[in-house]
Amino acid sequence: MTPQQLSYTQSDRLYLNITDRCTLDCIFCPKNRGIWMAGEYDLTLDHRPSVEEILDSLSHPEDYREVVFCGYGEPTLRLNVLIAVAREIKQRGGMVRVDTDGLANLVHKYDVLPELASCVDVISVSMHAQDAATYDRICLPGLPGSYEKMLEFLTLAPRYIKDVWATAIEGIEGVDIDACRKIAEGLGVTFIPRTLDCIL
Repeated sequence: MTPQQLSYTQSDRLYLNITDRCTLDCIFCPKNRGIWMAGEYDLTLDHRPSVEEILDSLSHPEDYREVVFCGYGEPTLRLNVLIAVAREIKQRGGMVRVDTDGLANLVHKYDVLPELASCVDVISVSMHAQDAATYDRICLPGLPGSYEKMLEFLTLAPRYIKDVWATAIEGIEGVDIDACRKIAEGLGVTFIPRTLDCIL
């Protein structure tokens, strides 16, 4: 059996692929087009990797600019695993970023940000759209009120984590990048426009 690709590199960053499950079903997601590749890496998972398996895939996280929790799934769905791995990375001298849909508080039904603050340096939230109607159309959330809860998460995040980003993908029909930028700036977070299928 081919080993699962639990970690992969892009430039000076190390990425961790800890789940293929997601809270959203975005129409632009590569996996919804049958694409599980990130560059040269196949991110297909045949099981949910344990903390030990993920840590075994790491090699000197302190040597990278940052270690990013980002695969073709939502890492905060495995919150306990994420936190355990992130704490070990921090103990080894690494920097940690989490790329998320910002729905962890909605999913887990409590504010997870204090826990993340103990082991996360940067959090990047996929805003995706300037309003709930556009968000619902392109992201197909499984939980009602997801757009509002994502914005609430973005509002709370800077209280706990120094570097907070909001992102949206340029070129998606109906997405107003300038409007997304204004919302993010109004919340006091950094806005980063993204290109489809390019790793941030």
